[in-house]
Amino acid sequence: MTPAPQEVTRLLVDWNNGDQTALGRLLPLVNAELRRLAAAYMRREKPGHTLQTSALVNEAYLRLIDQQHVSWQNRAHFFGITAQLMRRILIDHARSHQCAKRGGGALKVSLDEAAVATEERAAELLAVDQALEKLTAMDARKGRIVELRFFGGLSLEETAHVLGISSPTVQREWRAAKAWLHRMLTSGESDEA
Repeated sequence: MTPAPQEVTRLLVDWNNGDQTALGRLLPLVNAELRRLAAAYMRREKPGHTLQTSALVNEAYLRLIDQQHVSWQNRAHFFGITAQLMRRILIDHARSHQCAKRGGGALKVSLDEAAVATEERAAELLAVDQALEKLTAMDARKGRIVELRFFGGLSLEETAHVLGISSPTVQREWRAAKAWLHRMLTSGESDEA
């Protein structure tokens, strides 16, 4: 049973206002969705990967609890922040397991293929992260859209709501950002986003 977005939003606001019991009521409501997101990342990995779905969710919980200065707006905002945290966890994991080999050429990797860190694909994920950081430096909104849509699994409508823009704008900028990232990852070209 999926909780009503309003219930999640109410608990987020209560937690934001200092009600620590709200966090205890919130986590069971969002647990299934967080596990679904983490499982989607981990499905692409080989069996025996050192980072398990439950470890990814648990680490995200720990980092969420440490969030001190977030004014939670709603469910979509919560999952957007969670997407950022999971992305950082995966990048940190990839960095810690990256091979010593560092090639000078651009890596040819699609955005979809590099969603989750593995020892074999750590360099690819780091390339995606570096490209996303460059995109964000050039156009912060496009970078945020990629983060919310790709890493957070938010829909066009949820992304639009989090960012306070229209769905067609999200769709247009999502397409442009994917094209820019593809060019960056396949050829190393980084012209304007």
